[in-house]
Amino acid sequence: MNKKRHLTAAFAACVVFTLGGCGGGSETRYNTEVGESRQFTWGVPEHIPLPIVPKDNPVNEPMFQLGRHLFYDTRLSGNGSQSCESCHHQNQAFAESLERSIGSTGELHPRNAQSLVNVAFNTTYTWANPALLTLEQQILVPLFGEFPVEQGINEDNKARVLNDIAADPIYQQLFTAAVSGDAAETVNFEVIVKALATFVRGINSFGSDTDRFENGDANVLSRDAERGRELFFSEGLECFHCHGGYNFTNATADSSQLFADTPFHNTGLYNIDGQGAYPEISQGIIEITSKATDMGRFKAPSLRNVALTAPYMHDGSIATLEEVVRTYAAGGRNITNGPNAGDGRANPFRDGFVSGFDISEDDIQNIIAFLETLTDYQLINNPRFANPWEE
Repeated sequence: MNKKRHLTAAFAACVVFTLGGCGGGSETRYNTEVGESRQFTWGVPEHIPLPIVPKDNPVNEPMFQLGRHLFYDTRLSGNGSQSCESCHHQNQAFAESLERSIGSTGELHPRNAQSLVNVAFNTTYTWANPALLTLEQQILVPLFGEFPVEQGINEDNKARVLNDIAADPIYQQLFTAAVSGDAAETVNFEVIVKALATFVRGINSFGSDTDRFENGDANVLSRDAERGRELFFSEGLECFHCHGGYNFTNATADSSQLFADTPFHNTGLYNIDGQGAYPEISQGIIEITSKATDMGRFKAPSLRNVALTAPYMHDGSIATLEEVVRTYAAGGRNITNGPNAGDGRANPFRDGFVSGFDISEDDIQNIIAFLETLTDYQLINNPRFANPWEE
C-alpha cells in the first residue's frame, strides 16, 4: 500500500474518531425515536421506514434550506470554484457524466461520483469505506480531504471561507433560522456539515414507474419492462441479490433495524496480474482493511434512477447499461490489451453472485427497459432540491 493510500485510510479513521459523537455509534445510528422526524417533508412513503437520523442533528426545514444553499455555493471551497453540485447534478439524479470527478484544483478523483438520491438509507458512504457510517462523517471528506483534493478547504483558507459565507446577508438569515444564537457565532463548519447532511438526507426518490407498479398500478410498465423485471428478480440472473429491497441495493439501513450489514462485492472488472489485482488507483476496501481478499470489493450502489447516472461502476469504466448487463452475463470483464489487461472472469476474489448467465439480445433490452422504469422524473424536476441561488 503506497503512502497516499495510507494517508487516505488515516484520514478516514480520523473522521470517525472526530465525529463519533455525531451519530457514529450503534445506539445513535439505529435510533428508532423518529416521531419528531415525521414532521419533516421526507418524500418517503408511509410503508417505508424513515432513515436513521443522528440524535444531535435532527432534521428540520430551516437546516434543510441552509444546507440547500451551501450545497450549490462555490464559496464553500478553498479557491471559490467548486460546490457540492459541481459533481452532483439534479438532472442526473445528483450524479455526473464524467468517468471520474475532478476536484477544485484540477486533480482527478480515483472514482466515479455516486448519486446522492436516497443516501439517507445507506449503511456506509462512498464506494469502499466501511468506516464512514454517517453523512456527517462523509461530508468532511470532500470538504477537507487532501487525497484527492475535492473542495480543498484547509488550514490556510478555512477562515476566509467562513468569512465569505458569514458576510452574506442571506446566510445571516439562514443560519439564524437554523441555529439558535447570533449568526456570527453559528457560522462554523460544525453547523455547515450538519446542514449539508440534512439537505442530502432529504433528497429521497420513490416516484418512479416501478414504485407505482409496486403500489398497485398494474398498467404502468410496458410488456418489455415487465419481462425485464421478471428477469431482474430471477435466480437465473441474480441481480436482486446485490440490488434488492426498496432501495435496490443490499447496503440499506433504516430506523426500523437494530443491525445492518454492508456487503462489498468484487464484480470481476479487473484481474491485472492474474491473481486478482485491480488498478492501483482504486482497489476497493482493501485500501482500508489491508486484507488481500478485499481486493476489488466495492459497495453495490442503489439502482434507483440508474438510467440517468452513466457512466457506471466505481471508476466509470462502463459507458452504458447495455454494456453493464453484458459484463454481468459474461461473469466479469476480459480486457485484452493495455495497462489493465486481464481476465476479470477468472478473478479469484470475484463475488459468487457474478457467475454469468445466458441471455438473449431481446432480454438484454428488456432488462434495460425495466431499469429505465426506476427513473423518478419528479425528483429531477423538483424545485425543493434545485439551486436556490437561481430562483
